[in-house]
Parts: sequence; structure tokens; C-alpha cells
Amino acid sequence: MKIKLKDAADFVGGVVIGNPNLEISNLAKIEEAKEGDLTFLYLPAYEKFLATTSATAIIIGTEFKKTRNDIAYIEVKNPHAAVQKIISTFLKPKINISGIDTSASIDPSAKIGNNVTIGKNVVISSGCIVGDNSIIHHNSVLMENVKIGTNCLIYPTITIREECIIGNNVIIHSNTCIGSDGFGYLPDSKGVYEKIPQVGNVVIEDDVEIGSNVSIDRAALGSTIIKKGVKIDNLVQIAHNVVIGEHTAIAAQAGISGSTKIGKNCMIAGQAGFVGHIEVSDRVIVGAQSGVSKPISKPGKYRGSPADDMATQLRTEAHLRNITSYVEKIKKLEEKIASLERKFNDLPESKGN
Repeated sequence: MKIKLKDAADFVGGVVIGNPNLEISNLAKIEEAKEGDLTFLYLPAYEKFLATTSATAIIIGTEFKKTRNDIAYIEVKNPHAAVQKIISTFLKPKINISGIDTSASIDPSAKIGNNVTIGKNVVISSGCIVGDNSIIHHNSVLMENVKIGTNCLIYPTITIREECIIGNNVIIHSNTCIGSDGFGYLPDSKGVYEKIPQVGNVVIEDDVEIGSNVSIDRAALGSTIIKKGVKIDNLVQIAHNVVIGEHTAIAAQAGISGSTKIGKNCMIAGQAGFVGHIEVSDRVIVGAQSGVSKPISKPGKYRGSPADDMATQLRTEAHLRNITSYVEKIKKLEEKIASLERKFNDLPESKGN
């Protein structure tokens, strides 16, 4: 990456404050940036590094003070978006494999599209369909009758089990399993668990990105569905027959139990958990480590376990944190009441009655 500051500013729609002809060669975090680097500031927590950064230039929001004259600035309304645009254009990772490696095992009945790249030791079983311009990295396994759309990127050591369907422009990161058996068992009269066959599949629609070490279980019947534009972080568990609505984002270590339906444009924070067979409205935000134990019918922010409206839950949590002092206050009030009762009982009028 080598670009003049004025060109970078034009590219992200910013205004240069300082020398527009400075050349930058790298993008770095503000606390680690060196001379020649472009850095960025969009969170107040990192403003403390502005005084000490060695960066040549900084992408900065309009709300921050430009306190140094020895570095240049690109001032923008949305630094986060500007940084993402630069990364996506100038720093996008390069894919080094090309063609179909001779060690790949591809069933003759599989249909491979144009310009498909398949790495070492990939196994593609019978009846698979892979669309144009997709990349399947080393040691991945595609089982019977899998369908993968165009422009997909399948990183190393992925398993996509039988009958699963992957849409277009999908990215799946390493060690993820699509279509593992759902957790379906039924105890018999002796309490011995019998396995319920999981004969459905997983459908992943277009423009989805799935992190590493994610398990998405196949449906018992029908389909587990990840809808268009969903983004899933690492270490997420999605159980059988779950439906995730369009453009929902799920952070690491979240777990969604069977047959639960999550709406569109939701945000699920890390380690949140959902019981099975409930529905969650569109545009719901669920805070970290929350436990969602009942349906959520209205858009809004929720947190806690059991999850509740965020404002209500924060007030409840504040009271819980002060419960020790509340206990002491109640004890003192009880002592005062008891003292007043004794005094009242000692009054002559009280004795006369």
C-alpha cells in the first residue's frame, strides 16, 4: 500500500489538514503506528494516544480536537467507515492457491463451475454443485449433494455435510461445520436416550459470513436457515431448525437452541443464550451474557438473565448491587420501629387501654 494523503482523503470523502502530498505506506493502530503509517481515531477511549502516536497521518472524526501540528489529518464524519473502506480496497488478503490441486478428491458426478479454485486434500462427494469463481481451501470436505453458489470463499478444514445449500458470496472460516446432526434424543421407558434421526439440511443464503469453529446443526425435518447478509462470529452454536433473519449479527460464544426464530437486523452480543421454540422480533439488541428465556415481541434493547428491557434491567441490577446496604438500612429501620413500639407501649394512655 502506497498512496498520497490527498488521494486517500478523496477516496474516503475527507478533508486534509496538513501536507496533502505526504505519502503513506501502511495502516496501523494509533498506539502502534510508526512514521509512514496512516492511523485512525474514532473512539474516545483511544484519544489518549493522540499525543504520543508516531503516525504520519490520522483519519479523525470532526468531534476530536487536532492538538498536534507535526502530523497531518484526514477529517471525516465517520472514521470507522473510512478505515473499513481503505482496508477493503488496499489491504484485502490475497488468496495464493489457484486451480484444482491434484490431491483433491472430486466425485465424477460433482459439477464444478468456471474459475473455481480447490486446494490440497479437498474431498467433494457425489452430486455436489460448486458455482463460478468460488475458492475451497485445503482439507475441506463437501459431502453428497451439497450446493455452493458463486464467489464463495471456503477456508481450510471446513465440513459441509450432505444436502446443505450455500448461497452466493458466502465466506466460511476454518474448522466450521455446516450440517452437523441436531441434538435430538428421546428417552425410552428405562430412561435410555434414543437418537432421533436428523434428516433435514442447512440453507445459507447470499452474502453470509461465518466465523471459525461455528456449528450449525441440520434440521430434524426441513431446514435450519441462515438468511441473507447474516454475520456470525467465532464459536457460535446454532441448533436444529433455527432461523436467523436477514442482516442479523451474532457475536462469539452465543448459543441458540432448537427451533428458535431470530428476526431481521438483530444484534446478539457475546455469550448470549436463547432457549428453544421462541421467536425474537426484528431490530432487537441482546446484551452480552444475557439469557433469553421467553419470546421478545417488540424491537429494543434487552439484557440480563432472564433478559428484560435494558432500562428496567439496569435499574434492577443497580438495586441488586446495593442490596447489602439495603439490608443494613432495613435492620436499622426495624430497630427504630421496635424502639418506638416499646416507647408507645410504656405510655400511660397505652397501658390504660
